[in-house]
Amino acid sequence: MKTDDFNFELPPGLIAQYPPERRGESRLLVLDRATDRITHSRVGEIASFIEPGTLMVMNDSRVRKARVYGRALDSGSKVEFLLLARKGADVWEASCTKLRKQREGRRYDFGEGVVGEIVGRGPVDEAEGQPDAGHREPILAESTRSIRFSPPIDEAWLEAHGHIPLPPYIRREDAPTDAERYQTIFAREVGSAAAPTAGLHFTDAIIDRLRERGIEMATLTLHVGLGTFLPVRAENLDEHVMHEEWWSLSAETAAAVNRAKTEGRPILAIGTTSVRTLESAWRQADETGPSGLRAGEGRTRIFIKPGYEWKLVDRLFTNFHTPRSTLLMLVAAFAGRDRILSAYASAIEEGYRFFSYGDAMLIR
Repeated sequence: MKTDDFNFELPPGLIAQYPPERRGESRLLVLDRATDRITHSRVGEIASFIEPGTLMVMNDSRVRKARVYGRALDSGSKVEFLLLARKGADVWEASCTKLRKQREGRRYDFGEGVVGEIVGRGPVDEAEGQPDAGHREPILAESTRSIRFSPPIDEAWLEAHGHIPLPPYIRREDAPTDAERYQTIFAREVGSAAAPTAGLHFTDAIIDRLRERGIEMATLTLHVGLGTFLPVRAENLDEHVMHEEWWSLSAETAAAVNRAKTEGRPILAIGTTSVRTLESAWRQADETGPSGLRAGEGRTRIFIKPGYEWKLVDRLFTNFHTPRSTLLMLVAAFAGRDRILSAYASAIEEGYRFFSYGDAMLIR
């Protein structure tokens, strides 16, 4: 298939720049795959669209305040870094602006007595330095630097001095309210460079209504990388190389999934990150014998696109995704490309809000 098969026109005014005034009040498009019926509702009413006995699986990853700013000691220029992963006690892998200028040996003042030095580099993206639709120069997940901090920084330092890494299509700087609204209510394990945004819609009251209806809950962890925002640049899908993300699955969640599957109960993934974890973990289990899902962790580059043979996920709750993205392709693999593009057209006609802080879709 061609990447352009997953393109669509979106009026810029429908890209949500802020979350709704109150969490849980977003609109909900319900798509029934059996009948092609589309129902327009609200996230607060989601319990009425989910069968009792369904197992709902959420990602409990917490967004790190991973955006930090350093001033180059040789020129005084301000450089933005996005810390993607810790590589040692004092070294982090990071994406950065003005990438070509950030060479090994260059040093930066991050304030509070912290100095960083570039000590290595990752593969350079062919589109390095090209502009994007955001308000910042693009930070590309394939183009990274290793930066050593002295003294070493930790999560407490980032919490105090870092910024929430809002995606580039949100054309504003992070605000104090984003520290809470860009986290899900079940965020526990720090490590994501972006929110698992489908989970942003849920409130304690909505969870209570789901439990009252007989919906079982389970959590897993997948730390979201920046590759989730990158469009596919290859002309053909088979030529695209996926970004890698780390996941973890507990024994309790593995047992809950196995019970639901054995008993024929639906498994509802909250967000594409939950999908990627469940499907990756099942594939890993298959490689060592058909004994069901097991607790563990791993790294995944799974690319779910039309033609994918689904293993576990029966229902999907997700946000509306960017054109030409692997996330849109995943959703199209689940419901069919034509059906998804038709649903997106309906959402645009109805004025739904798109992307991270936007409205939601439930696919049954």
